[in-house]
Amino acid sequence: MRRLRGSPLTDPALAALLTLFALVPLVRAGEALPGLVLAALSVAPVAVRQRVPVLSAVVVLAALAAHQLVIGTFPGSGLGVVVAMFTVATLRSRRVAAALFAAAVAVVGLGGLAGADVALGWFDLGQAALVLAGAWALGESTRRWALRTQALAAQSARAVAAERRRIARELHDVVGHHLSVTALQAGLAGYVLDDDPATAKTAIATVESTTREALAEMRRLLEVLRADDDPDADYLPQPGLAALPELAERTRSAGIAVDVRTSGTFDDLSPGQELCAYRVVQESLTNVIKHTATAPGAVHAQVLVERRDGTLHVGVHDDGPGTPAPVREGHGLRGMRERAALYGGTLTAGPRKGRGFAVELRLPLRELENLREQR
Repeated sequence: MRRLRGSPLTDPALAALLTLFALVPLVRAGEALPGLVLAALSVAPVAVRQRVPVLSAVVVLAALAAHQLVIGTFPGSGLGVVVAMFTVATLRSRRVAAALFAAAVAVVGLGGLAGADVALGWFDLGQAALVLAGAWALGESTRRWALRTQALAAQSARAVAAERRRIARELHDVVGHHLSVTALQAGLAGYVLDDDPATAKTAIATVESTTREALAEMRRLLEVLRADDDPDADYLPQPGLAALPELAERTRSAGIAVDVRTSGTFDDLSPGQELCAYRVVQESLTNVIKHTATAPGAVHAQVLVERRDGTLHVGVHDDGPGTPAPVREGHGLRGMRERAALYGGTLTAGPRKGRGFAVELRLPLRELENLREQR
């Protein structure tokens, strides 16, 4: 275990408070500078206790021992030692914590041997040892709790990864098997369609039953991955380019002026390619709405979808506030890039010159066009 959770300013603030608590009584008593310095060193290292817990504890003990030997007093009620004991017990092994506990008890009892003004009796020394033991026990329990939490988090991550691999294997088996059967039977039907209609009809029936079974299996597996509770979500058709006007209308209702322009024919695009283009436009317009909420103002967005040179071009441009800072790629941009890569495409996103943001999607359609030409 490396560090405790909390604000980076927590330890410095605690160190400043303990230092003030240790120095104020000494200043009022007219303590000399060496005594004040040693008193400050007995608590100030708390500021770096999580970075160098053992070193800070050693400095605290050394300063406390020197203050008792040189000045003859016990500054700050020993709070620095208690905090150091807790920190070492939390962040280091039991052996290191035991060594620090023994050293701390020895330093606390050093005042009696050195004839300090506040020499501790056996009863007081026992109380101090109990306080240090309590700090040790609390630190030890905190360490065990943190290690147990880390172990549970790692176990959960491994379980999630294993489940994802299992689902991926099962999807691969379902898709691979059913598509192989479908392709084989469809090829057979096309081959014997003219000479043996009965065999072709049987093959087509097999294709139908196989695809239905595949859809049922896919629906069952995807049910595990659903992120909503809509019972009809599995049966709703996936949106495509024909749904862009409706998407634009919903965006206009959020206060964004949207123009949608299309060029070319898209009837022969696969559902996956249409869905990819639609999701990119949807995520881009969603980002426009989000940025407009943080920086209000009139914003216009333009959606361009065209097919040229064997490529589907999709662009979403807006004239919102530009930013010279590098774009931080979040889950939305990563998701769009992954969708584009799935179909062999590319996606670029970034600020436009002057104002606004631009998202550009390129999906290659040459294989689709070649297949259409062969037909």
